[in-house]
Amino acid sequence: MNTTTNFSNEDLKLFQASRTFLFGLAYRLLGSVHETEDVLQEIFIKWQQQPKQDIINPQAWLTSVCTRHCIDLLRSHHKSRTEYIGTWLPEPYDQSEDLLIESDYTLSTAFLLVLEKLSAKERAAYLLHDIFNFDYIEISEFLQETQSYCRQLVTRGRKHIKAEPKMLSTLPTSRQLVLLDAFKDAVHSQNIGQLKELLSEDIQFAADGGGKVSAIRHPFIGQSNVLRFFERLLFIAWNELSWKICLLNGNLGFKLYDHNQTYVTAITFNFNQSQISDIYVLRNPEKLK
Repeated sequence: MNTTTNFSNEDLKLFQASRTFLFGLAYRLLGSVHETEDVLQEIFIKWQQQPKQDIINPQAWLTSVCTRHCIDLLRSHHKSRTEYIGTWLPEPYDQSEDLLIESDYTLSTAFLLVLEKLSAKERAAYLLHDIFNFDYIEISEFLQETQSYCRQLVTRGRKHIKAEPKMLSTLPTSRQLVLLDAFKDAVHSQNIGQLKELLSEDIQFAADGGGKVSAIRHPFIGQSNVLRFFERLLFIAWNELSWKICLLNGNLGFKLYDHNQTYVTAITFNFNQSQISDIYVLRNPEKLK
């Protein structure tokens, strides 16, 4: 039986109108562009097949299906992420079509890593309520939980988020551009003094190779440790690559390419009020496709 015979242009328009929101919700939940695209494809198929007379509120129906599907995926991923080789970093989300878009901390690598500390339902409830402004009546329907329990989920989520206050803000894009231009210049000129001025005292440097390419297994913490790593390896290694500044995960970052113009590294950042506070280096080729 053809389940899509009665699928109309209006149905397509309704889905497309919600697509940006659904993508933003799914990506923040999953930390993977590829999985997010797969989720949206699954939702679209279900939307095609669902009798529309059964749907009172299309936006609520799409949000509910998206949220539950992402929660199921997060639960299935739990073991693979806990057994991940080295540091797990989210897949970079490239928004470089418009570098003038103002930065968004809720897409940042730093923020997504804090969300990783939450359970699947805590993450969903927190995002739906505090980021996307749904009320508890709606969230209880999406999660199929009582309103009281949803409030508990959001409260627990907020507790984790507030424990990482530096993740809850970012610098204006114009200021990020100044810092990253100086960062690139310091690396290319191998100027350790200039680089030191750009990095906070408590700088953290993490890398994700996924066990597929070389990368540090545990983050470096502290300015001296990070500067030593640049002197030992990165000044030379990164000067052999070409750099492209991009809007990655809501902040400015870099894509690095080898001599064959293969995309081999994504670098994202977190900032305090005047310096770089975190550097995240993604080298896992499975996440750079």
